[in-house]
Amino acid sequence: MRMPRERLAPIGAAALTLVVLGGWVGLGGAGRARPVRAAPGWVLIGTGANPAATSAFFTVRNPGDVPDRLTGASTSVAERVTLSRHVHRGGGARPAEADALTVPARGELAMDLMGADLVLVRPERLTEGQRVEFVLHFRRGGDLRVTAVAVTAQQLSGLLAGG
Repeated sequence: MRMPRERLAPIGAAALTLVVLGGWVGLGGAGRARPVRAAPGWVLIGTGANPAATSAFFTVRNPGDVPDRLTGASTSVAERVTLSRHVHRGGGARPAEADALTVPARGELAMDLMGADLVLVRPERLTEGQRVEFVLHFRRGGDLRVTAVAVTAQQLSGLLAGG
């Protein structure tokens, strides 16, 4: 029994589509993880002679099709670095330590004063304009070296507001 010609075209198109999509997936085109990138950031100069903690802020971009997670960070100018996310309840917000911060697929994690940031525990005394090296640790993307510039609270407010 022969199939009518008008049915062959859609079946052929569907078969070709399956072959092309199968090849694309097989070559890693679907769901491809790509290395995250981060712009230079800022680290807040702590107040007082021996600040207990201060914060650092970066914008991390994920060009890939798969979300990644920032799982930690390190720097030589602090005893340790923790991840923090502000928890909003009622009319206020409070910082809470986070196990990881998500960098969405084809999106970004933009750290700021009321969202997410890195907390430097017992940092060294920083000076305005000092460059501080960090290593950001990602679940999929591995380690990423980034630099932050030490700024005052007033400078940071302007920078995070886009000024």
